[in-house]
Amino acid sequence: MAHAKDHDYHILPPSPWPFLGALGAFTMLFGAALFFHDSGPWVMLIGLAIVLYSMYTWWSDVIVEARVGDHTPVVQIGLRYGVILFITSEVMFFVAWFWSFFKHALYPMQEGTGGVWPPVGIETLDPWHIPLINTLILLLSGMAVTWAHHALVHNNDRKALIQGLAIAVVLGMLFTFFQAYEYAHATFSFSGNIYGANFFMATGFHGFHVIIGTIFLFVCLIRAIKGDFTPTQHVGFEAAAWYWHFVDVVWLFLFAAVYIWGG
Repeated sequence: MAHAKDHDYHILPPSPWPFLGALGAFTMLFGAALFFHDSGPWVMLIGLAIVLYSMYTWWSDVIVEARVGDHTPVVQIGLRYGVILFITSEVMFFVAWFWSFFKHALYPMQEGTGGVWPPVGIETLDPWHIPLINTLILLLSGMAVTWAHHALVHNNDRKALIQGLAIAVVLGMLFTFFQAYEYAHATFSFSGNIYGANFFMATGFHGFHVIIGTIFLFVCLIRAIKGDFTPTQHVGFEAAAWYWHFVDVVWLFLFAAVYIWGG
């Protein structure tokens, strides 16, 4: 046949999602700038809706590609490299917040700190209460994801796969609940002091990543229930597992550096 495929690569057809996603991102950021200048949030929300729609439809197309067999072993390698590069960029994102925290903690010269860290008047959170509970929750959720992955790859045990993912999702939601409770009872705020700004930016962005990771695992759970993923083809689940373990590791650094050492 003239058009028979004689290679292991996947040649993508023309897709509107890159352009639509870029348009949505521009609209969202432009709307955010307007919102910061008291022009209302509607342009930003329209841009956010376009971005979310682009993400949903684009990833839906990727799932369809996996189901019809377009994700050959060579294509899976490329997808894994993409996930690794994405997580690497996320690592550097958090490096910036750790850098800021350590800079101000080691050299507390900011006005209002009193030359000490934590700054004068700041009552830090006890790391051995909710932060320790959240640490155990994330570690257990990571174990559940690892169990699910092992069950799929080595035994093709779909029941254990679904159970492990369900446990991880529930624990992810529980972590978010406890962090929201902790924020509600914090005696310092985001504004007015460098400690609060660093604390809420670092832990808040981590909390946002936990929410994203929980959604990621929930999507994998729905796909597993529908019969997706095999021992040889499960890049989507593998990406979710890698992302979740990244979230776990970042929290361990936050727990040790911000809650224990920095407090």
